[in-house]
Parts: sequence; C-alpha cells; structure tokens
Amino acid sequence: MRHLITRFPFCVALLVAPLGCAVGPNFHKPQPPHDAGFTTAPLPDATASTTGPGGDAQRFVMGQDVDYQWWKAFGSPAIDSLVERSFKANPSIKAAQAALGQAQEMVYAQEGYFFPSVGADYNFERQKLAGNLSGSSAPGVQGNGTSITAVQNPSPTTTVHNEPLYFNFHTASLAVGFVPDVFGANRRKVESLDAQAQMQRFELEATYLSLASNVVAAAIQEASTRAQLAATQEIIAFNEKSLAVLRNKFNLGFVTRIDLAAGELQLAQAKSALPPLVKQFEQNRDLLRVLVGNLPNEDIPETVELSSLTLPTQLPVTLPSKIIEQRPDVRAAEEQLRSANAQVGVAIAAMLPQFNITGTVGGTATQFGQMFSSGGPFWTLIGDVSQPIFEGGTLLHTKRAADQALRQAAAQYQNTVLTAYQNVADTLHALVTDADALVAAADMERAAKLTLDLSYQRMESGYSDYLTELGAAEAYQQAVLNLAQAQSARFSDTAALYQSLGGGWWNRKSASLGARGIGNAPSDDPARGLYAAR
Repeated sequence: MRHLITRFPFCVALLVAPLGCAVGPNFHKPQPPHDAGFTTAPLPDATASTTGPGGDAQRFVMGQDVDYQWWKAFGSPAIDSLVERSFKANPSIKAAQAALGQAQEMVYAQEGYFFPSVGADYNFERQKLAGNLSGSSAPGVQGNGTSITAVQNPSPTTTVHNEPLYFNFHTASLAVGFVPDVFGANRRKVESLDAQAQMQRFELEATYLSLASNVVAAAIQEASTRAQLAATQEIIAFNEKSLAVLRNKFNLGFVTRIDLAAGELQLAQAKSALPPLVKQFEQNRDLLRVLVGNLPNEDIPETVELSSLTLPTQLPVTLPSKIIEQRPDVRAAEEQLRSANAQVGVAIAAMLPQFNITGTVGGTATQFGQMFSSGGPFWTLIGDVSQPIFEGGTLLHTKRAADQALRQAAAQYQNTVLTAYQNVADTLHALVTDADALVAAADMERAAKLTLDLSYQRMESGYSDYLTELGAAEAYQQAVLNLAQAQSARFSDTAALYQSLGGGWWNRKSASLGARGIGNAPSDDPARGLYAAR
C-alpha cells in the first residue's frame, strides 16, 4: 500500500500534463472598414443659430472624445438626477448584470474540465451467498487472518452441499478521472463561453447607454410637451378674448352670425388640441417614473422645462476608424463572431480521437478497519482511446452547421457595423438640418406673432374684419407649436449623437474589459476582409 500511495501523485501529475493544440480557425479581430466616413460632403464648421432655447450654434469637433456622463452637457440637474436614479433602480440593469454573472460562471464551470475529477466513495454491503456458489465465490482469507470459506452441510439425510455464506463487506475508494484536451476541444469551448461572457458585458454597457438615452429623450419630450401645452393654453386664452370682442360686435350689429360662428369654431379647434397634449404629457411622465424604477402612481419630483436646458455647443465626432471599438453593439457582435468561430473548432475536435484516463485506489474487507491492511488494498489505471468511425453523418453535419453559424455571425457583424455608421451619419445630418429648421421656425413665429398683433389691433379699431384676425391666429398657433417641436428636436438629436458614438462607456474606470482568448494569429474566418474595397 505504501508504494502505491507514493506513486499515485506522480500518476496524477502525468494525467494533468498539457497535451496537444487547439484545432479549428484562430479568431482574428475584424479591422475597421477601409476609408470609412460619415458623410459624402464635409460637415460645416458650425450649424445655424437663432435666439431662444436650443438656438445656439453647434460646432463639430472631429476626434474629440465622449464623456461617459454625456447627459451632463445639457446642464439640467433634473436630467442628471433621473439618469442616476434609473441606473440604480431600473430592472433592466439588474437583469443585464445577472446575465453577465451567469455567463462568467459558465466560463469558470467549463474551465473545470482542464483538471482531473476526483471522487471518494464508501460502500457497505451485507451478503448472503448461496450454498451452491459459496465454494468458488467465497471471499477467502482476509487481511486479519479470518477465513470466509464454504462450510459443507454435515446432515446425512440430505444431499451434501455447502451451507449459505453470510458476511459483511466494506469498500472505500478514491477515483481520479481525466480527459486530456489533446485537440483543444475544451479550450475552444472555454473560448466560446468567454466570448459569450464578453458579449454580455457589452450588452450591459449597451443597457446603460440605452437607459440613459431613453431617460434623456423622455425628459426632453416632457419639456417639449410642456412648451406646447403652454402655447396651446395661450392660444385658447387669445381665442377666448377674440371671441368676447366678436360677440360684443355681434350684439351691436357690426358682424354677422356666421362671423360669430367662425370665432366659436376657432376656439373649439384650439381647445381640441389640448387633450392629446395632456395625454402625451401624462404618458411621458409615466414612462419617466418607470424608467427610474417607480410605479406609475409613485410620482417623481424632477420636472424639465425647455428654457432650463443648455444646448451643447461643442459636439464630439469620433474618428470613423474608432466607431467599431466604441459602439457596445458592435463589440457584442464581434464577441458573438468569436464565439461562433470557436464552435467550429469544437465541432472539428469531436471528429478526432477521444482520450480518457481513469485511476482508482482503495481497499475492501469484511471489517472496516481492515480495508487497507494486507490483502485489502487495490488500484486500477485505465487509458482509453476512441475514434468515431460512423455516426450517421451527425458529426459531419454538426461541423457544417458550425461553419454556417460562423458565416451568419460574420454577416450580422457586418450589418451591425454598417448600421452603426448609418446612425452617426443620420444624427449628423439631423443636427445640421435641425438648426436650419429652428431658424425658419423662429422666423415664422416672430412674423406670425407680429401679424396677429397687428390684425387684432386693426380688428379692435374697426379697420379689418374678424376673418383676417382669425387667419392670423391660426397661422400663429401653428408657428408656436412648430417652434417648440423644432427646439426639442435639436436637444433630442444631440442626445442621439452621443448615443450613436457609443456613450463614452470606455472612459469609466470600471468599464475595463479584458477580452480573454482573442488571438492575433492569421485567421481563415469569414470576418477577414469584410470591408475590402468595394
């Protein structure tokens, strides 16, 4: 027993020695698209500007980095508070964190297969051995000198035979099993699971970014709706005042009943615009409450006004070559591609010889204390090699399925990259045209207000009829609403630019991502050359 115990650790050391290499394609990180850009024509140095909320000129600063607290650029304590509260309480963050934790544990679980499995077993049994068998199957002499052998039946009246044999048996053993990773199947599985974990890490970053963007968008929408509500209420008050003047003139006989009816219709139309805005406002408040983790009946103290918002005047524009590093959705698609690439290696390894080594050491005896005495100890060491020969095409088609999954992941990655560049381009174009639209809306509002004031004065003085003033009121009503919408569009699209650039998550200290298993060796995977010159 002593020589076995001294040799057993050496045997285990041989079992865990690293063997072989990983089969299948090595992953190669996709390169940025060649000569990528956001616009076909150069961006202007600055956008147009006008007076009023959201009217400042914005300059595009190429290569400027994105602050991970980009929402603070709007200068709104209410928005800052809402975003921070949503990060702490929104269930989507907790779900994404749990998904990341699960994926990491799956990596650790798979890494356990690099080591031998060790198991201890103890078994006690009480046996009655039939007399017909006890002669040849009796345990025999034990380590303590006790002989468990068959006893012949001495009765002269019956056929001579052995008596049944009763005895106890104790068995204790330690088993070690190991599957050498000769062709790297387990390494590829770990690589695939690690890629899935990294993908979940980027999904978590995308969740933070989406949540912050949704909160900012909802807050800007609230401010816009507040402005439109205020404008609509002013229009209603103006129409009520105009209708009072018109009724007085009707009573004096200066206008006809049709003129009065037209005034009543104008007031009714103005009032009909109010309920949809109230509905939009309340539903938007419900959205904000839920985003910060509240129930709809749990109000929030934060309120946002357009006049309280500061429009960022220096806008970062990431270099096109960096977009694929900054966008969490692109990085997640890259990790999905790496996972699919590793699965090809897993499928190839399944077609190659499979190795298995098992060893057992233990003792057995009729008495517990005698298991490891003389005659009780035992050990086994088994090496097994198996080669799949015919599996009905299962392994071949599994390999082909992995190839197709890799092609699918490559195409999805390419589509994600193209969408990322489109998002940035769309927001840049929107910011330029938003500024032009706001200038036009502001000019329209000023002209409509002047026209309305003059028309009202002329009508009150008797120099024009009510229909002229009515038309001016309709034009001003539309101009005020257009102005509020144009102002909020500039804020919303500015927030969309920060989101399309990735949100600056890489500037947060806790966002360090060490993607394990990404090699730099040449690769034959479909991700190479996705963006060759077209």
